Amino acid sequence: MADQAADFIVIGSGIMGSLVARRLAESGASVLILEAGPRVTRGELVARFRNSPRRSDWMSPYPPSPWAPHPVYKPQDNGYLVQAGPYPYPAEYIRQVGGTTWHWAAHAWRNVPNDFRIKSLYDVGIDWPFSYDELEPFYQQAEELMGVSGAPNTGSPRAKPFPMEPVAEPFAMRRIRERLAGSFDVVSNTTARNSRSYDGRPPCCGNNSCQPICPIDAQYHGGIAAASAEAAGAKLLPDANVFRLEHDTAGRIVAAHYFDPDKGAHRVTGGTFIVAANGIESPRLMLLSASDKYPAGLANSSDMMGRNLMDHPSTSLTFDAEDALWLGRGPQSPSSINTMRDGTFRPDHAPYRLDFTNISRVDNATRALISAGIYGPEFEKRLRQTAAHEMNVKTVLEVLPHPDRRVTLSDQKDAMGLRKPQVHYAIDDYTRRGSASGKRDFQRIADLMGGTNLRFSKDGDYANNQHICGTMSMGNDPRTSVCDGYGRAHDHENLFFASTGVLPTSGTCNSTENGVAVALRSVHHILGAVAPVAARNAVSL
Repeated sequence: MADQAADFIVIGSGIMGSLVARRLAESGASVLILEAGPRVTRGELVARFRNSPRRSDWMSPYPPSPWAPHPVYKPQDNGYLVQAGPYPYPAEYIRQVGGTTWHWAAHAWRNVPNDFRIKSLYDVGIDWPFSYDELEPFYQQAEELMGVSGAPNTGSPRAKPFPMEPVAEPFAMRRIRERLAGSFDVVSNTTARNSRSYDGRPPCCGNNSCQPICPIDAQYHGGIAAASAEAAGAKLLPDANVFRLEHDTAGRIVAAHYFDPDKGAHRVTGGTFIVAANGIESPRLMLLSASDKYPAGLANSSDMMGRNLMDHPSTSLTFDAEDALWLGRGPQSPSSINTMRDGTFRPDHAPYRLDFTNISRVDNATRALISAGIYGPEFEKRLRQTAAHEMNVKTVLEVLPHPDRRVTLSDQKDAMGLRKPQVHYAIDDYTRRGSASGKRDFQRIADLMGGTNLRFSKDGDYANNQHICGTMSMGNDPRTSVCDGYGRAHDHENLFFASTGVLPTSGTCNSTENGVAVALRSVHHILGAVAPVAARNAVSL
């Protein structure tokens, strides 16, 4: 294949990369998106989920491609993401057109304003290079593009209302809200899920399979974003696994090199490069791109590339409520408690959200009873009890940035001969103290729900919420950050990042909307500062 060229080369077709590409293409610039994995359709994914024997494994519809592997753990760990400890970080993400939001819960939270100033206010973590108010218009843009529905009482100020009212409250969540009233304020989650027809897509019909796949596209995802980028004029090349960025003597990025599935090597040139893979694959690419001029990798003069890996670990309580709730009608994660997202306690322990699960209990309860050898009338009795009364609440905890939590390159190689990513992760005392506070809330919630058969998650064990943050942190100081507040690499004037990896802190909310809003702010800057130059020197695809 001959070399290709474009004004803008976007690496990664997930929700952030695709929406950035869409904005750039709408400006009239030529845009090429390079995606490591294959193109898939919603119909294919729904069929895989329907036919999978592992219905509770949300990665079962998303098998990795040999030329673009990603982590999977069932039926066994494929060993792609190498663990270096001291605490495991079994991240799950998808390398295919549209990226990981094919199987997200569609939570589209904004940070609260104080999340941007935790160092100044609470002497923990670091401050962002801009304020909530500066990001607010781009939050709104993100919500209008994705079609976000929500209730206003989340702690995040708004200049305009949500595009849509919340999806109808399931009976179980209404009953929980009523029983906790006066002690806890239960609110509808902010989600990129239609409560009415929006952008040509139907409203949620309550399939309760949001993860791993919404069967009707009532839920926004990166596949929709990628299609919108192509409709705007961007060219998308799947099965193009970028393994190196090439620079000139001045440090400008001049080309991206990628492998096709047969390991044929190709070169793409461009004026501006935007790395829009996730917070693991993006730093991996930068480290793989090491050269004589940049022996530690690109955008890494600060030695911060790959550092400050964050997520939102969870602890949980499962118990039997007094009321028959019958979880499983409507979205899987519809309601939460937000009062502990911020407060004067933040110097002492992590803030958190408390999130209620609305996933049907039937499948897991059936498997557990059969495994225990229970059949006949006793099986029916116990299945009915569990399906009707069992409920779950979990914490969504902040992790502070720390340079020792990081992504590096492993000595192991994947099928393409590229070094696998390796993660170093830990849960510190700040987060552990937050989980202890959350456990006290769990007990109070169970008491108010008339709960019995309480099963707390094991002390010291944390579930992973798959919200990869940090690793390419924004900041004003090139000595302590990877890129500036617009995502431009401090070391390379024509290299930008559009990823949750640029988020300097994790807060307590799912990272996607924050990442999208920051990326839209970046592309607004690019269109003002870079695109006019690119347009004067336009390159045709």
